[in-house]
Amino acid sequence: MAWYGFRPYVSAAERRAQGAREVAKRTKKGLVAEPVTIAGRAIARTFWGKAWCDHLESYSDYANRLPRGRTYVRNGSVLHLGVGPGRIDALVQGSELYEVSVGVAALARPRWKSLVGACAGQIDSLVGLLQGRLSDGVMQVVTDRDRGLFPSPSQIKLGCSCPDWATMCKHVAAVLYGIGARLDERPELLFTLREVNHLELLSAGASAPRATRRADARTLAASDLGSVFGIDIDVQGAGAAQPSPARQPRRRRSPVQATAPRGEPPGRRSSADVAGLVDRIVAVLKSCKTGLRAEQIRAALEINPKDLPRPIAAALQSKRIRKRGQKRATTYFAT
Repeated sequence: MAWYGFRPYVSAAERRAQGAREVAKRTKKGLVAEPVTIAGRAIARTFWGKAWCDHLESYSDYANRLPRGRTYVRNGSVLHLGVGPGRIDALVQGSELYEVSVGVAALARPRWKSLVGACAGQIDSLVGLLQGRLSDGVMQVVTDRDRGLFPSPSQIKLGCSCPDWATMCKHVAAVLYGIGARLDERPELLFTLREVNHLELLSAGASAPRATRRADARTLAASDLGSVFGIDIDVQGAGAAQPSPARQPRRRRSPVQATAPRGEPPGRRSSADVAGLVDRIVAVLKSCKTGLRAEQIRAALEINPKDLPRPIAAALQSKRIRKRGQKRATTYFAT
């Protein structure tokens, strides 16, 4: 059929339907599609999402080309956007379904150590960090154009399978904006992308007195956790830390006492406590469809690291949760 130099008009809805069919074929081959959905005109609404978009738009090379992608990301043309360490892979529907890749250099260790040192003792909780509830000083540090968390254009490599000769075509621009929208939902992905551990920003305050850290940790309101995970968390008993009683002189046990059956070892949680923790772990994971690692579960529930393996094992054995990955990369999901 002759088009006389022009392709026949195809509406955006028809193109998306074509793309959805192609993505469905790839899903059968193992792709886990993660489309970008924008509600309303604003592409990003939270601190981390807005900071990402503002940072990219601050560069003149990008500012002139990024607007081409706004319409694409708003109308749902980004049918898949996956973020991993140092890389973003996406599928964007144009006249065809195009494959987009964005490579991001890992954050240099000296720069990351400098960031961690500058934020030491100023970030109180995982919830505050992920929600962007940070002091002005910390915000200036993490969003600094040259020394912050966000990559510069020289640290970003762009690629698209479309025939457009421009380095940043509208499909790539849509993906870059889509990352901002994705950070609204999962801000921890920024740290994954830059290949650093965001929990180091919390552990940097470990030099504070232990009793003070415990008291500060317990001041986190249940509503704060609920706003991130969408659940109600029992915080009874989270009052101020009590001074430990004076150590009593050790007494020798009598033979009768020595042979008496033992109860629960000191400091070990009872079966009822473990069951309660299992319920809380399941509730947290149900509210986070993308799964959580062990340290994120521990931070959300504010429990001792030594108290986590037993309820995790119980939840896995009862098949209330499942896991993916190995060792430190293990992620847990509700079944």
